[in-house]
Amino acid sequence: MTTDVTPTQPEQFDYHGHKHPFHLVEPSLWPLTGSLSAGVMAAGAVWWMHGGPTWVMILGLVGVLATMFVWWRDVIIEAVYGHYHNPVVQIGLRFGMALFIASEVMFFAAFFWAYFSAAFYPTAAMGGVWPPKGIHPFDPFELPFLNTLILLTSGTTVTWAHHALLEGNRKGLIQGLTVTVILGLCFTACQAWEYSHAAFGFTQGIYPSTFFLATGFHGLHVIIGTTFLFVCLIRAIKGHFTPTHHFGFEAAAWYWHFVDVVWLFLFVAIYWWGSFGVAVGE
Repeated sequence: MTTDVTPTQPEQFDYHGHKHPFHLVEPSLWPLTGSLSAGVMAAGAVWWMHGGPTWVMILGLVGVLATMFVWWRDVIIEAVYGHYHNPVVQIGLRFGMALFIASEVMFFAAFFWAYFSAAFYPTAAMGGVWPPKGIHPFDPFELPFLNTLILLTSGTTVTWAHHALLEGNRKGLIQGLTVTVILGLCFTACQAWEYSHAAFGFTQGIYPSTFFLATGFHGLHVIIGTTFLFVCLIRAIKGHFTPTHHFGFEAAAWYWHFVDVVWLFLFVAIYWWGSFGVAVGE
């Protein structure tokens, strides 16, 4: 009796000197320093909001940023030089990023819930209309529409960079990422200008509160995403990414597309629908 045995492909089980495909993370101080810094930042923020100094909050923020830098530096070293991020590990990284984005969806869902709850059931204090009487929202087809075009264009340029990477076109990758980072900075600059010219303040009622919370946290995500892509640009220039090994860039692209989609909901629900509500109420 004979049995056919398929020859083993050694390269399929080549984990660059590691005995198994799983990455057992080395002991690290960064989770401890990160949690302590976040605690100092939160306590400092509360103290500052109650009339205290700002240096405690700033100290905590610096600690958080420093921890993020050295922690992700170690992750890059593990991926590029330690060769720990093999296909098996990358599956876990993909699931982790997908779950993170899902949690972000729930985060923004809370803001939309607050906005629509007030909009669909305006109280007598609001004048029975939405937006409340005395609130003059932005024209959606002025600066908000320009920002929409900027962000959608950035979604196409990051896709261009991704396709260039898959095709081994390093020049196209760098060009696409450069344009995307520039567009992200343009979006942030336009939103800062918009905020500085708003006809209402954050504490002037439910509409300003929900408007600034939703659009402001989205703006924070744009800044984070722009930073994420800028780091990917530096790594692309250094040659860290290959057509088959580039999850760091792929995660940044996922995050950026998520930011694009959230903005579309914000534009339709808060900018466009909000201005339409004024016309109906009046």
